[in-house]
Amino acid sequence: MTDAQDRRVVALVTGSHFVNHSYLVMLAPLVGVLAARFDVSIAAIGLAIGVQNAVVLVLQLPMGYVSDAYSRTLVLGISLVVGTLGAALTALATSYAWLLAAQLVLGVGVAGHHPAHYPLLAAVSTDENRGRAYSAHAFGGSVGLAAPYAVVAGTTALDLSWRVAIGFVAVVGAAFAGYCLLRFRGVDDEITRPGLAERPDERPTLRSVPGRIRALFRTLASSGGILGLTVLAFLTSAAAWAIRTYTPSLLVRGYGLPEGTASALTSAMLVVGAGLILAGGGLTDRVGAGPIVVGGYAALVVVAALLATLSLPLAAVGIVLLLSGSISFSRPARSTLADRLSRRADLGKNFALVTIGISLGGVVAPPVFGYLVDVAGLTVSFGLVSALGVLSLALGLRIVRDASFAVPGAAAGADGD
Repeated sequence: MTDAQDRRVVALVTGSHFVNHSYLVMLAPLVGVLAARFDVSIAAIGLAIGVQNAVVLVLQLPMGYVSDAYSRTLVLGISLVVGTLGAALTALATSYAWLLAAQLVLGVGVAGHHPAHYPLLAAVSTDENRGRAYSAHAFGGSVGLAAPYAVVAGTTALDLSWRVAIGFVAVVGAAFAGYCLLRFRGVDDEITRPGLAERPDERPTLRSVPGRIRALFRTLASSGGILGLTVLAFLTSAAAWAIRTYTPSLLVRGYGLPEGTASALTSAMLVVGAGLILAGGGLTDRVGAGPIVVGGYAALVVVAALLATLSLPLAAVGIVLLLSGSISFSRPARSTLADRLSRRADLGKNFALVTIGISLGGVVAPPVFGYLVDVAGLTVSFGLVSALGVLSLALGLRIVRDASFAVPGAAAGADGD
């Protein structure tokens, strides 16, 4: 970024990504604790995580529409304020039903962050620095994924309640929400709001919904690249959710580590992943999206297969866990592909579609893998993660080949035509 305003937007969106991703995985390091507290199975806590992701899934396209047609900062504000409310309700939960309801509210908030973030980033970046802008954004999100594990490790060491851990995350989110929305008041309208020429001529009505849905499917049919990226996002999201949700269980049940140590190691894994995101963004700008996509998914196959053995020496487990962050390496490249395949007026909707794939992975993976951990064991569960990596690698190779994005500059123009 060369302009101070552009740098401000990237920084604020990155901070918002940190907060939203912290909310997204708040329950993951507490799966065992919450299952015992509410007297339910691990799969039931996985279902609560799935409820949150289901709400995110359903609201992606409506949020994308509002972001494209009216105001990106409105969607951003809804995301931060409602997400913080959901986090606070989670910290106060006294029953499993309350926990489910809190996750529903949290999902309404989290649903807005991608449809607002990506159009804002696209508005302030160019072909020369887009990969780095997306990597900064993804870095914030990845550190956000690590934060709850670190908080839980700290509160466990201090013998504090799980409510303190979630409450702390909510307080940090509330403070940032106020700061972010205040700072966005000074950003130009051409960045925060779409141009008048790109806005719809008339407001949507119930009668127009079927026609809009048909138009959406026609757009999908004519844009195989976005549809392929949506499926790819689902596969990699399912793998990532399985790893980040059940790695603590793997360390506790498979290797006998204390819960606090397991959370700390998982947090370290996600922090390393954040660093790999920055490396992936820089390399995407230099060598192109194709090699980065392929390399990241190939590493996922190997890492998940090693974790599935449950027979690694403890020192090797630490090394493999750090390498588990390699799934994040390809995220800036995937975002760059989605950007280049999109017309400017469709950025919010197209990134919402890709996020549908991400959210669907979050809906499916926690309860399904929680059930597998309960009935089939950790080896089978992480073996399936490796299989998802194989499918991701095959699909990624096909998308890169068809899009011809292996070399920078081979993409279509900035308008995606």
